[in-house]
Amino acid sequence: MDVFILCVRRLSQTCGVVAAALLAAATVVVCEMVVMRYFLAASTVWQTEFVTFAIVASTFIGGPYVLLHKGHVNVDLVPLYVNRRWRLPLALVGALASLLFCVVIAWYGWLYFHEALTKGWRTDTVWSLPLWIPLLPLPVGMGLLSLQYVADILCLLTGREAPFGMDQEEAE
Repeated sequence: MDVFILCVRRLSQTCGVVAAALLAAATVVVCEMVVMRYFLAASTVWQTEFVTFAIVASTFIGGPYVLLHKGHVNVDLVPLYVNRRWRLPLALVGALASLLFCVVIAWYGWLYFHEALTKGWRTDTVWSLPLWIPLLPLPVGMGLLSLQYVADILCLLTGREAPFGMDQEEAE
């Protein structure tokens, strides 16, 4: 189990690096687009589409990294005021509901990606990018986010992490 949790954590950290690289690439392309349009009076064909797809991809691929570092939006008012023995069940219900949501989105995202790949769908722009490329981060990101949720649930069940990341002092 420790090996699984370690592998998922490493994978989530890698996702953070990939998401940051996608955002950096989008930033560079925006700068290039400004130079091309306003200083060289040249048209930009692929830049806007690339930036949009890169930012969306960084959102999905960066999700596991954000969850690893407990950066997702978390309302901790209820866990702070609920009896300490109810914190673990509350955390498990929240994590299981989130896992179910991510698995469903990953599954339907995979079906959508597969349909775009097999039917040869392309974007309706001059660039005409194969649509499977911008659709791939949806099932990949949600699938990896699901793995991170599984790892988090295992950590909660085995006592490796406290519910909601609370220390014992905070929990009392």
